Amino acid sequence: MNRRRLIASGAAGAAGAATLVSPNLASAQPRVRWRCPGSFPKSLDTLFGTQEYIAKRVSEMTDGAFQIQIFGPGELVPALQVMDAVGAGNVECGYTSAYYYLGKDPSLAIATCLPFGLSSRQHWAWLTHGGGRDLYKEVYADQGVVAIPAGNTAAQMGGWFRKEIKTVDDLKGLKFRIAGYGGNVLTKLGVVPQQIGGTDIYPALERGVIDGAEWVGPYDDEKLGFNRVAQYYYYPGWWEYSPSIDFMINMKAYEELPAQYKAVLQAACTEAWHWMAARYDVLNPQALRRLIASGTQLRAFPREVMAACYRASQEFYAEVGAGNARFKRIHDKWDAFRIEQTQWLRVAEDSLGNFLAVQTAQR
Repeated sequence: MNRRRLIASGAAGAAGAATLVSPNLASAQPRVRWRCPGSFPKSLDTLFGTQEYIAKRVSEMTDGAFQIQIFGPGELVPALQVMDAVGAGNVECGYTSAYYYLGKDPSLAIATCLPFGLSSRQHWAWLTHGGGRDLYKEVYADQGVVAIPAGNTAAQMGGWFRKEIKTVDDLKGLKFRIAGYGGNVLTKLGVVPQQIGGTDIYPALERGVIDGAEWVGPYDDEKLGFNRVAQYYYYPGWWEYSPSIDFMINMKAYEELPAQYKAVLQAACTEAWHWMAARYDVLNPQALRRLIASGTQLRAFPREVMAACYRASQEFYAEVGAGNARFKRIHDKWDAFRIEQTQWLRVAEDSLGNFLAVQTAQR
């Protein structure tokens, strides 16, 4: 027998056998199908788009074996009841902000953001290396969910008003749509806060049910048409310096996931957190220019108003902490981190940023 022919024949046979026994990786993975309602209008291609982005990346990283079907507000669950549905096991997961549910536990507000809080960079550092996520685990567990940070709008605007805000007295009696503890802080200054889902803000503002509203920033606010029903656009959004949005998962559903899929979710959500912030940083300046060109009156909150709001926020945190030991424990650690980060970035970045802002304005 020809020795070379025998060797070649053996090699070809081995290759054929390898082909036959090689597993189909996609079919070897368990098939998972989840439903994911969200709190954000479908018309907002960055907020709702991030929810879509997570589903897309999870599918891509599992060769289609793990599919997440997404829904807008009201399609499966009302906008502000997503966490309730996830915790109860009515759906497997959801995309929402924890501070919508702070009535269940005040610590949920910290998990999204607190007034006069952290920038997006500081917030990510707090969550990943400052101990934030570990502190929040018990808070979410009480609600029956596991939460993964999965989006951040970065700094927001101060909202739309029908009249100018020149003094603290101008806030008295103002009916203002606002989420989270910003409303509680403003209550101390006479504001009447309203919590309204994103899709319902425009009609409420148009009909005069509210006198003003905040949402996110120029890009989304322009899409929602707030400039057509309110003239004055204020900054900064001191109550939402960098709100973190969560991908919430029913605890039982999460525990049943293979370790690989848990890692995939973590990776997809981490990507999404930064994808959202970066996209807003690109789109917001362009939208702000369009709004101003169309007649929007851009205004800064007066220093007197900002100072009064800051004092009110510190008083409010002390009051909540006095009545809730968990909130106080988490807030104390969060606040120490905030103070240290503020002082560090004041030296490392703010000085240069302020200098560049002046130089750019002079060009």
